[in-house]
Amino acid sequence: MKEEIMRIHADRRMRVYGIRKIHAQLNRDGIDVARCTVERLCKQLGIRGTVRGKFPRTTRPAPETGRPKDLVDRQFVAAAPNKLWVADITYVRTETGWVYVAFVLDVFSRMIVGWQASTRMYTDLALDALNMGLFARRRDGHDVNGLVHHSDRGVQYRALRYAHRLEEADAVASVGSRGDSYDNAMAEALNSLYKAELIHLDGPWDGIDDVETATADWVAWFNQDRIHSMLNYQPPVEVEAAYWAQHATSAA
Repeated sequence: MKEEIMRIHADRRMRVYGIRKIHAQLNRDGIDVARCTVERLCKQLGIRGTVRGKFPRTTRPAPETGRPKDLVDRQFVAAAPNKLWVADITYVRTETGWVYVAFVLDVFSRMIVGWQASTRMYTDLALDALNMGLFARRRDGHDVNGLVHHSDRGVQYRALRYAHRLEEADAVASVGSRGDSYDNAMAEALNSLYKAELIHLDGPWDGIDDVETATADWVAWFNQDRIHSMLNYQPPVEVEAAYWAQHATSAA
C-alpha cells in the first residue's frame, strides 16, 4: 500500500494531494483501503498535501458610479453549468517582470472555462478569458443566455467593452458589494490553488512563455483529472458529463 501511495505522490500533478485526496484517488483506482490506513501510512512516509496561502487582491477597484448589483451575495452555488461564472486576475513574478493571469470559473462544476495570460493588466486580459469561455461553451452547443457573471470591482471588469460583451452574450453582470475578498471568494480560492499547486512548486519562471505553457497544462489537468473535495472527489469534466447525460435522459 505504501508503494501505491508513493505512486500517486510521485505524480507531477498529484504530488499536491493530501490524505483525503490520496484516499479518494486510491478508491478511484480500484484500491479498497480505509482512510485511517492511508492517514497512518502517509504519516510514516512523511507525505502531506500542499498548503495554500493568502494572496493580496490584484485588481484595482473602479469608481462606484453605475456599479451592477451583487446578485451572488457570497452564495457560490449553481444548479447547473453556465448559470454562474466567477472571474478574477492573479499575478506571477518572473525574471523578466510580472505576468498577469485571468481565470473564469463555472461555479457548478468548478470547470475553468476560460483563461488568459499577459504582461499587461488591461481590459483585454480579462476580456480574452471571458471570450474563451463563451466560445468553448457555444462550440459545445451550450446555452449561456441568462448566465450570471460575478467579479470584484476591478476596473478590468467594469470597463465598457467588458460590459458590452456580457450584454452581447445575454449574460448578467454581478459585482461584489462590500469590496473584500469574501465577495469573490470562489475565484480567489482558484487563484490560491493555482499559486500553490503550480506557480510556487514549479518556479522560478523566466517569463510569459513558460508561464503560459505551464498554465495551459495545469488548467487541462485541473479540468480533466484533478479531483475536488466539493465535487465528491470527482474532476470537473466528470461532473459536467454526468449532468448533461442526466439532462439528455430527462429530456428524452
